Amino acid sequence: MTLVSVASRFVRIYILSPEAVVLVLLIFILYNSATHVRPLWKFVHRAGVRLQLKYRGQDYNHNSNISDNFPVTKDIFGDKGRESWELKRDNVAVFAIQGRRPHMEDRFNVITDLDDTRTSVYGIFDGHGGEFAADFVEKTLFKSIEVRLLRSSLNGVEKNFKSILTEEVLEVDRQLLTLARSTMEISGTTALLALVKNGTLAVANVGDSRGVICDKHGKTIPLSFDHKPHEMKERQRIQQAGGFVSFNGVWRVAGVLATSRALGDLPLKEKRFLTAEPDILTFDLEELQPKFMILATDGLWDCFSNVEAVEYIKERLSEPHFGAKSLVLQAYYRGSVDNITVMVVNFQTKRASHVRKWSR
Repeated sequence: MTLVSVASRFVRIYILSPEAVVLVLLIFILYNSATHVRPLWKFVHRAGVRLQLKYRGQDYNHNSNISDNFPVTKDIFGDKGRESWELKRDNVAVFAIQGRRPHMEDRFNVITDLDDTRTSVYGIFDGHGGEFAADFVEKTLFKSIEVRLLRSSLNGVEKNFKSILTEEVLEVDRQLLTLARSTMEISGTTALLALVKNGTLAVANVGDSRGVICDKHGKTIPLSFDHKPHEMKERQRIQQAGGFVSFNGVWRVAGVLATSRALGDLPLKEKRFLTAEPDILTFDLEELQPKFMILATDGLWDCFSNVEAVEYIKERLSEPHFGAKSLVLQAYYRGSVDNITVMVVNFQTKRASHVRKWSR
């Protein structure tokens, strides 16, 4: 037997054997998990998405998100690779941290005084199963809402805010699902949007992010209500579609998802266990004369009640981030395991260009 044949036999028996291949794969997976490196299939999948992704004839770059334009800090907790995002613009401030998750899947966006129409839009998006859905929805939804508002302003037609928000949320969800079918994308996201115009506040909610407001008397007023699978209305809808709700740490749709409404989530949407239909509430700001508004992902609400969050911000409105950063850090120190994003809109701040009569 020649040296070449001996070497060839050794490779076949010991190196290319099924046991050896499995062992190498297990070592790679363990190393991958320990270092929080994104799995190889994710890199391949995302590359395919970037090549295929188009939106209304324009290239859509998944890797660039709105938060790239905001200041980004690293290692603020001494934990290498953990990131935080912050924004301070006019009367709104945002602070977001990765928290104790392996990846940052929260997104947010802000439009203030759109084209001198005194219209502002605020939004936060809490992704799950990957960051793609939150990234796509944040970009696409804000673009479509902006176009609708500008078009109605130019035409002199004031369409009902509830109709605009509902139609655009459902249309973006349809686009996301169409894209997901061609790219095998399974991620999803919650959405919480607040639109302010002409003394009216309209809040659209899909999922378990939450908004609250502090009125002129210092009282806490909820702006949205969580969509949880164990709620009677949500449970009945899921069961009528042939699905089920089970307890796995928390109540989950089909034992998987902890929110009963979301954009994306193709596997659950195709079975009709999940919906992206938003609940929308409207408020008269002239009557409320609010001091501030808080929009936050559930990473905050896991540790704070509505009243606690409002009381906390009340004492910190004079801080550079209107208390948003302090609230995020406090939730983190209380043990929140999720990504945490908090947006505070300070209605008491008088704008240089104009003063809203409902801002005192």
